[in-house]
Amino acid sequence: MSHKIMLVEDDQPILELMEIVLTRIGYEPLIVPDVLEALAIVRKDPPDLILLDVMMEPMNGWDFLEKIREEYGMKDIPVILFTASPSIEERLATMHDSRLGVLQKPVSITDLKAGLEKFLGK
Repeated sequence: MSHKIMLVEDDQPILELMEIVLTRIGYEPLIVPDVLEALAIVRKDPPDLILLDVMMEPMNGWDFLEKIREEYGMKDIPVILFTASPSIEERLATMHDSRLGVLQKPVSITDLKAGLEKFLGK
């Protein structure tokens, strides 16, 4: 059984490309362009891992992460922040969350596979 990966991203070309890539490397992508819709989905049917864009509206990735971790109590779902911001590593280091990672955009297929396998295994 393949792992279900939720990609929460508001950039349509990235969504389309990542859906193809995730499928080709053996995962079941769940593509969600709206962060509020993603919250509703997570509550009903949590994915195995969330790839989360940081810069979104009306709620950014940090607020989404806080909501699922604190309000929903979903501390076991691995979340990989998917961002073009190079300064994210500093904030990530202060969070002490072993189920949290980061991938820099643009991401190579090799780095994407390695990031997913870190949390989900091969």
